[in-house]
Amino acid sequence: MIIQRFKSSFGSILIQILIWIVLGNILLFYQPFLRDIEVPYQFWLKQTFVFALLVGAYYLNAYVLVPTFLLKKRNGIYFLLLTAIIIAIVFLTGFADRFFNIRELLEVAFHKRGPVKRGFGKHGYFDTFTITITSLVLGISTSVATVQSWQKNKTLQKEMEADKISSELSFLKAQINPHFFFNTLNNIYALTLVNVETSRTALHQLSRMMRYVLYDTQNSTALLSQEIAFIKDYISLMQLRLTDKVTVDYTSPVPLKEFPVAPMLFLPFVENAFKHGVSDTLPSTIEVRITQDENQVKLHVQNSIYKKQGADLEDNKGIGLANTIRRLDLLYPGKHILEVNNDLDANVYTVNLTLSL
Repeated sequence: MIIQRFKSSFGSILIQILIWIVLGNILLFYQPFLRDIEVPYQFWLKQTFVFALLVGAYYLNAYVLVPTFLLKKRNGIYFLLLTAIIIAIVFLTGFADRFFNIRELLEVAFHKRGPVKRGFGKHGYFDTFTITITSLVLGISTSVATVQSWQKNKTLQKEMEADKISSELSFLKAQINPHFFFNTLNNIYALTLVNVETSRTALHQLSRMMRYVLYDTQNSTALLSQEIAFIKDYISLMQLRLTDKVTVDYTSPVPLKEFPVAPMLFLPFVENAFKHGVSDTLPSTIEVRITQDENQVKLHVQNSIYKKQGADLEDNKGIGLANTIRRLDLLYPGKHILEVNNDLDANVYTVNLTLSL
């Protein structure tokens, strides 16, 4: 971001330098009617004075008038002030003409080369030229200032959107981690009432998983292999409390091509399957398949539906699942396909997620 700002500032300075080189060349050197004329030094002093007036008008307009009046929709006052600046520069130019006695000195110079040119009188060439060049400078100043303001606002808006998304992602991720942690602790607590040795094994697995949650997911991305290993550990942990009536079918890609992926992205879908797809008395099946095709990773989760008393699957998706859907929208806009099918006739709930990494 700092490099982009430096490039933008450098570009702005370069544009202004080029503008002043062109205008300075027109004002100080390119004077066709003075060609082959021995011009008195007073003329160049006067031109330098006018050039300084134009520089002052440029920056007065760009940094004071445009942001104070034009960008705040006070157009009438703005154009009145521009008119006043043009009149002031024309008046000061005429004053410089009289102060340096430019007209008489140039008439002498022209007499040496022939008769005095028409239009070189009191209200001739110089007044028109001054009005034209002043209007041109102010027009360029207004254009540059408005474009820079637009670019600055656009950059600021992008930064604010990026900060907002970053903050929202951090908040969503912070919600997912405790959600997973407390759900798993509840499962282990239930295991302690049935099998102490099994609950110890579960605690050891949970500690390994929490290291990933607390340390390896602090960055915005993790390795795909780490995420898949975490899902495998989670399924293994869930199987410790399942009865023989529950069948878990899990597959993952071998070999695996590494890609960075948002951490804790697959867990809520798998967790949701174990939450709603397990029955203590009836046979149930949970299917979790992770496949990879070049830069695409696909997650397929399918489970039987066993509604708890008074609960509805669609109305009770849980914090983790809802937040993951939001994270997908923020992190992979246009790069993910999420298909959710709740087949009530077959009593099967299916999630298919495709990520383009």
